[in-house]
Order: sequence, then C-alpha cells, then structure tokens
Amino acid sequence: MSKILYYFIYAFGWIHAVFPLKFLYFLSDMLYFPVYYLVRYRRKMVRRNLTNAFPDKSKKEILKIEKAFYHHFCDYIFETIKMLHISDEEMKRRFVFKNIELIRECLNKKQSCLLLLGHYGNWEWVTSIMLWVENPDTVIGEIYRPLKNKAFDAFFHKLRSRFHSVGIAKNDTLREIVKIRRTGKTMLLGFISDQKPSIRNIHYWTPFLNQETAVLTGAERIAGQIGAMVTYLDVVQVKRGYYEAEIRLVADNPAETAEFEITERYIRMMETTILRNPSGWLWTHNRWKHKKEHLA
Repeated sequence: MSKILYYFIYAFGWIHAVFPLKFLYFLSDMLYFPVYYLVRYRRKMVRRNLTNAFPDKSKKEILKIEKAFYHHFCDYIFETIKMLHISDEEMKRRFVFKNIELIRECLNKKQSCLLLLGHYGNWEWVTSIMLWVENPDTVIGEIYRPLKNKAFDAFFHKLRSRFHSVGIAKNDTLREIVKIRRTGKTMLLGFISDQKPSIRNIHYWTPFLNQETAVLTGAERIAGQIGAMVTYLDVVQVKRGYYEAEIRLVADNPAETAEFEITERYIRMMETTILRNPSGWLWTHNRWKHKKEHLA
C-alpha cells in the first residue's frame, strides 16, 4: 500500500513540477484558503506557539504573522515539489549561498564541516549547496528524522537526493559517519537542530523565543568527536522564491569550546533569524511539548 501511495505522490509532484514557479505560486495562493480557513491545519498549535513566543505583541500582530506564515507554508510545498524539475542554473539563482569560501577553505584543509540550520525559509533547497561547494572529495549529506508515513518519507528522500546529497537517518548518524571517514573523504553534514529532542535525549535547556526550551545537542557532540568545523546557515527570504543564505562561523575547533557552548551559540543565531522575520519559521511544529518543570 505504501508503494502505491508513493507512486501517486511522486506522479502528482512530477506533473506539477514541470510548470514554472510563477504558476505554482498561483496554485499556492489557491491552496492557502482551504488550508487556513477550512482545514485549519494546526491553527491552534500555531496560534499558541506565536502567542507564547511574542507575549508583547497584540492579537492583530499575531494574526498578521500567522497568516503570513501560512502563505509561506503553502509556497514551501510547491517550491519543494519544483525540486523534481528545477535546473541547476535556476536553483543557483533562487538560493544563493554567501560566504561559501568559509566552507571551501575548511574542506580544502581536509577538515569536515557541520552546517547547522533550522526549519526556516525553504530548508529543502539547502541541499543545493552541492552546486556551490565544488569539492569532489567531499560527501554532502543531511541528518534527518524519518517521517512516520513511509510513502512521504520515501518521496522526501527522493527530493533531497536531487542534488546528490546523502540522506542519513538520525539513528544511523554515527554509523554512517564512520563509513564515510573510512573512505578518506571529508564531510559536509547539515543538521536541522531546531526540533524538540526526545525525552531521553534532553541534556540542555535554554531560553528560546521567551520560553524555556529543550535543545538538541547531537551536532555539538559529533563535531567534537570528528573535529569538524561548525557553521550556521542564516537564511533570508529576499522576495518570493528567492533566498540568500549566509554561512556564519560557530566554532572552528570544537575541542576548544565548553560543554553546550556550540549549542548555545546556534540557538541564539537561530533565534535572531526567526525574530528578523517570524513568518519564515515552521510554527506548526509542537516545539515546546516538553516542559522543564514536568521533567525535573
């Protein structure tokens, strides 16, 4: 059954991906109304997250961010589908990586690099960084949490391999890293680290968007184990369908940082990105499900 659903999803995506983004944005505008007003997809969750994150904002201001987020969310869906057909040239025009020299220099020194980012802008398009790195001796991959629906998980895995990025399931991270290191190649690994950790993996709490928040620390731990440089991807939506992502240094030598220092630097950078334009973040995620007072 999951195979049939996968082929249906892929066929639906393939048919729509042949159209230019201008037309897909027209479909996105049409999708917005049923998603927001009829289905009300996770609206209670989004409203609660926004209200808690911005206690000083009025109801009118919260509503404005909320509607802007749902417009962006619908755009994200069709932008992601477009990955099935988008050319390398168009992708490089629409998603520009700034300060890419920082990563190139790191890889040229035979040092691996971790790229920390969040569910901001269009995080699926970040896999196009392969078009900018230009290093054949580097394995580019992203650490991901498999979706419960196997058909959708397979579809997103297919999309993310569009630019020859290797998808590594979260629970297989260390094993796959060991395999890659045995080949003698360097690694550029993307970590989307703004999700909530499982209860057994909560090791660090910090204020984030006006709430005490449990933060993933796996990227920091792995960076220390393999001696990788740690960077952050600061994404800005320039206009509809166009993004600029500046690579910022978090830590050149993880061994010289204190415990959780890298994690804290990342979360502060992520917060700054969100506050600049809140509608670009994924507010549908139940980010604050775990409460520190309940787990004490």
